[in-house]
Amino acid sequence: MNAALPREASTEFAPTEVMGAPDAATRAQRQTQVVAALTALLPAHALLWHGEDTVPYECDGLTAYRERPLVVVLPETEEQVAAVLRTCHRLDVPVVARGAGTGLSGGAMPHALGVTMSLAKFNHIVRIDARARTARVQCGVRNLAISEAAAPYGLYYAPDPSSQIACTIGGNVAENSGGVHCLKYGLTLHNVLQVRGYTIEGEPVTFGSEALDAPGLDLLSVVVGSEGMLAVTTDVTVKLVPRPQLARCIMASFATVQAAGEAVAQIIAEGIIPAGLEMMDKPMTAAVEDFVHAGYDLAAAAILLCESDGTPEEVAEEIERMREVLSGCGATRLEVSRDEAQRLRFWSGRKNAFPASGRISPDYMCMDSTIPRKRLADILLAIAEMEIKYELRCCNVFHAGDGNLHPLILFDANDPDQMHRCELFGADILETSVRMGGTVTGEHGVGVEKLSSMCVQFSPEERAQMIALKYAFDSRGLLNPGKVIPTLHRCAEYGKMHVSKGLLPFAELPRF
Repeated sequence: MNAALPREASTEFAPTEVMGAPDAATRAQRQTQVVAALTALLPAHALLWHGEDTVPYECDGLTAYRERPLVVVLPETEEQVAAVLRTCHRLDVPVVARGAGTGLSGGAMPHALGVTMSLAKFNHIVRIDARARTARVQCGVRNLAISEAAAPYGLYYAPDPSSQIACTIGGNVAENSGGVHCLKYGLTLHNVLQVRGYTIEGEPVTFGSEALDAPGLDLLSVVVGSEGMLAVTTDVTVKLVPRPQLARCIMASFATVQAAGEAVAQIIAEGIIPAGLEMMDKPMTAAVEDFVHAGYDLAAAAILLCESDGTPEEVAEEIERMREVLSGCGATRLEVSRDEAQRLRFWSGRKNAFPASGRISPDYMCMDSTIPRKRLADILLAIAEMEIKYELRCCNVFHAGDGNLHPLILFDANDPDQMHRCELFGADILETSVRMGGTVTGEHGVGVEKLSSMCVQFSPEERAQMIALKYAFDSRGLLNPGKVIPTLHRCAEYGKMHVSKGLLPFAELPRF
């Protein structure tokens, strides 16, 4: 299948570390050329290239990997976006689109010889249509701002990643973000009707439709989660849903992680789809409770947060059904939120898991994989063994309802050995998830963090199909290069090192 691609595809799609860092002379020459070309297109304040001005853009939420961008542009109009893309295409300059920089897989890490396009100024809500229950917003609008604007109409935007106070809808589209309520209301993909943007050639493109369906191929499902590799998003139309009359949350404690995992599986088996179903282990609840005082049971080996929303009658019935299931699975303590303040307090702990971890460790790496719900206890026990193997601590918090794990590996980035062991620990978690029938990502994307793990899950033929799709939109590989799809070279090198790392041989991992 690779033979069907132009010869240059094998190098144009190479990750940054394979291509190597440019020397100072090459970088300076390219920078002069790009700045000269873009100066005619943008006002002075929208073009940054001096070192101190570009430092804030050298990484996203995955701070372990950094790269200084050649140039940063901050366009203010779609015309400027299109003009910049056309110019970069003409000059063969890579472009990395950036939102709020809250991503956790290095998806917005700059290219050393490329332009980072910050879309932060595209922050206007274009229209709220209460009758159609939709909102049309620019890509730089914060996730939470959509719900705030829709609140007077009794509506809100359901996907709620923990970073929703800061993350932008354009970034949510790039990563197909979820949140604590994605079990019932779905991920970004299930809540977006239309995405508008521009190709690398600067041509306008629309995916999906504001109608119930769109003609032709379902390219909306292709662009959502494509991590900025196919087009630059500028405008998104999302679905809004009625704000529930009532919401209540159960905090359930368990003496073992096995019992908690069984409770999750049993709730779903009973046909109950909670608004939220989250799980935290003991180290995580201890870190969170010390930070926000959410009222968590510190004696429990694991706790579940199970939320019901709807009419008062629906909530009362569902809460009672969940109480019965949780008790039958051995819950040692059950507490139902008495009022809205306590419900929000329960969720504040879960939403603040990441900053709470930052208080107990110099650094942490948040992993992201998905496994079948029935294997929750198995993966937690496996991670506990990995803590001993790699001599690093790990706190676990995840969307238990859909099996999306977020282990937080604690380490000190100033210690190269700890950094190395952290990377091995993370790779082990991802590959163990694949072995258990899961995937190497859930909602954080692949970025640069999981390139090697993609070699494990996907065959050369499958990766060739991914490259072919990328090539159909971006034949020169200029949009966000070096991300998501590993090269054959990288996979070959990773395979050689794989067994020596003490990880599972490629041949023993399932293929999907």
